[in-house]
This record gives sequence, structure tokens and C-alpha cells, in this order.
Amino acid sequence: MTVRIIPRLEIKGPNLVKGIRFEGLRVLGRPEAFARAYYAAGADELIYVDAVASLYGRNSLLDMVSRPARDLYVPLTVASGLLTLDDIRDVLRAGADKVALNTAVVKDPELIRQASRKFGSSTIVVSIEAIRHPDGRYEAYTDFGRESTGVDAFEWADRAVDLGAGELLVTAIDRDGTGAGFDLDLTGRIARAAPVPVIAGGGGGSVDQVAAVVAEGAADAVSLATMLHYHLALTLPLDGDAFGDEGNIEFLRRGGGATRRFAPTDLAALKADLMSRGLDLRPAAEAAGAA
Repeated sequence: MTVRIIPRLEIKGPNLVKGIRFEGLRVLGRPEAFARAYYAAGADELIYVDAVASLYGRNSLLDMVSRPARDLYVPLTVASGLLTLDDIRDVLRAGADKVALNTAVVKDPELIRQASRKFGSSTIVVSIEAIRHPDGRYEAYTDFGRESTGVDAFEWADRAVDLGAGELLVTAIDRDGTGAGFDLDLTGRIARAAPVPVIAGGGGGSVDQVAAVVAEGAADAVSLATMLHYHLALTLPLDGDAFGDEGNIEFLRRGGGATRRFAPTDLAALKADLMSRGLDLRPAAEAAGAA
């Protein structure tokens, strides 16, 4: 199977943001500018995440999704704040190709079955946000990593697939935004057991780590944020329309000190490097030109 590289855009209001372990969100710029750049560089898909949806009990990305859906011929997945079949229908009508469900389906697992029957299983991604406890247990969390559920992440992955999930998005919360590398045990155990594609997220900081989660973690796709965003944010004009008036971007003006934990890279260069290692990816030009 061709490995997909999927930029993940976490959005708060009009801004693209990124934090560490889903906290301490920093403004990086306008999501539209990043989406256009990633599309041009060969992104296989894009994931849009409403970073504050769990606080307000709704997803506010409908307008933001409809614009790239008209201009960027790449699959879009929308996550967070989708609680009902009507919510799913609304974002699909706005132009999304898939939805990623977490909080709502942990509370009501039957929503997976209902949604997959109504919209097709290939449309329904179940997002598993997990934390590894000191005793080795992996627990699934909800509400953008804020709420403990007591649910075993591996058992939940099996059940989600049985209920009709067409794909799993597996994020290690304690690795997110750290550049420490993916949790290969978490991803690998789920990916090797699941009969559906698994997207690995949380911790990517270098090309070596991306290659490892595919080769050792058995991931079918990789979701990346910080290592791509910081490279792009530092190349966009700070006073251009990529940046809004909200938020403190002084750390970018100083050269992005937080990037010391990462090896920020251009998406096209990342794909070329991975292909040189023998991984099967769509070349950047082919991905960007696919309808």
C-alpha cells in the first residue's frame, strides 16, 4: 500500500496553532496559507482539527473547510466537535471527504455503526488519542486529550473497527509536539491487529522517525504537524496575509527557538527522502495533481 503523508492543521478561530501534548497553543499563521502550500508540495490528504471544539461543544470549521474543498483537490478530514449524524452530514456537505470521531463515539459507540451505514465506512475515521501510563497501560482520552475515559486503547481500536470504522487515527498524546518520535508500540500493536488503515500521529520530529513508524510501527499513513508547520512558518513573510492579528508570534520572529527539538523540513523534500529509502509514496508532483 502506498504510504500517505498527511499534514494536520489544528485551528483555533482564524489561526493555525500548535502546542505540546495538546496544550500551550502557539499561533503559526493562517490555515489557508498552510493548506495551499501543503497541497502544492504534494500532501496526500489534509486533516483539519478544531482545537477548541470540545470546550464549546461544536465544530466551527464549516466555512474554513468549504474554501479549500473548492480549490484544493486533495481529500480533507475534519475532526473534533462532531457529535451527531447531522454534524457529520454538515461537514461532508461543506466539502470534507471524511470525518474523524472521538469524544462522541466513546460516549456512544453505536454512533460508529450508524454513521458508517449512513455515509459509508470509508468516510468514518475513529480518532484514538492515547496516553501510556507508568504500568504500561494505554488509555484512550477524549476532549482533545483532556478527559480520561478508563478505556483501554487497544480494546477500543478493536471495537471501533467491529462497529464499522473504515480507518483509525492513532495519536500518542504524551508524544504530541515533542519531536521525541512516534510511539511505535502503540501504533504497531493497533496497526498489526486492525484490518483497516491506521494513521500514526504524535511525536514526529525527523525523517528517520517518520520512516520508523512506517517500517516498525506498521503505519499506513503518517500525520505530521510541528516539523512541517515550523519549517513553513519560518519561510512565510511574518507581515503577510498568512498571519492574523491574534496571538503572539514573537518566537517566530526570533527564529522559532522551539524548533531545536525538531528537524523541520519541507513536505516535498520529506517525501523525496522517504522514497529514496524505498518507501512507496506518491511523488509530490503526482500527489498535488491528483483530483
